[in-house]
Amino acid sequence: MWSSGEIREELARVAPERRCDRLAELSALAHTAGSLHLRGHGEIGLHLDLSSSAVARRAFRLLRELGVDSEIRTYRRRAFDTATRYQLHVEGSPAARTVLAEAGVVSRTGAPLPHPPKRVVGRACCRAAYIRGALLGAGSISGPHSSHLEIRFASLEAAQLLVRLAAHDDVVLRARDRGRYAIAYAKGADAIAETLALAGASDAALAVDEHAVLGATRALANRLTNADHANLVRTSRAAHVQLQAVRRLAAEGRLETLPAQLREIADLRVRYPSSSLRELAARCRPPATKASAHRRLVRLQRLADV
Repeated sequence: MWSSGEIREELARVAPERRCDRLAELSALAHTAGSLHLRGHGEIGLHLDLSSSAVARRAFRLLRELGVDSEIRTYRRRAFDTATRYQLHVEGSPAARTVLAEAGVVSRTGAPLPHPPKRVVGRACCRAAYIRGALLGAGSISGPHSSHLEIRFASLEAAQLLVRLAAHDDVVLRARDRGRYAIAYAKGADAIAETLALAGASDAALAVDEHAVLGATRALANRLTNADHANLVRTSRAAHVQLQAVRRLAAEGRLETLPAQLREIADLRVRYPSSSLRELAARCRPPATKASAHRRLVRLQRLADV
């Protein structure tokens, strides 16, 4: 199973060629990892808070291709693992405001939008770019025993939009409100692999599929091994009970008075205590069926209990 960092690095290498795809990806980055700052006189600044240098470089390049200047800064998170975080600062230039409005981050009047309008994510290529940007901005994956992929959003409405976008390509995601934030998530290897493939992380999708196949094969092998072990235990216990019955009949002198077929199966059980019913039946003369061997041994047990 790939880690979240490895998936982000692969996604960061997918370079959108169309302007509409760049805008959709920027829109997702802003809606998952961005914060807007109103500077007065109609100026709007954007800060992107990102978890990896690969994503920060990707966002920097994306903004530059759209004609927007930005600055990368780093800081260390104080909580948990004190990991290095990366911030892109976009000053409130007229060009930046135009691009943010075009990407559906703000309205034409500069008001923040909770999610992009349909014109930003209407095409199939734009939907894929938006999902890719969301994974870059706030995606995480866990596993391998209980595979789970989730993308954080500020609102349930934004998470539900991603669910609808994925559904256009028959990828099943679900949304959930967690109070301070909302998530769009996928559970299970199939849904996760489909989401990654749609976003462009084909290597990671193949790795998830491969891990799922190996896990299923291993589970099947374990089940078969456990079943074989259980069968061996049952066979061993049954053979022990049958041997006790034969020995009891022999000790009482009743074994020699029994029909030839019963004496034969009793002798075979004593000579081959670990053999299966099928193997005992094959040694009979003439060879018998497994069911016949079983009936003869059951009859011996009943006679011994009388």
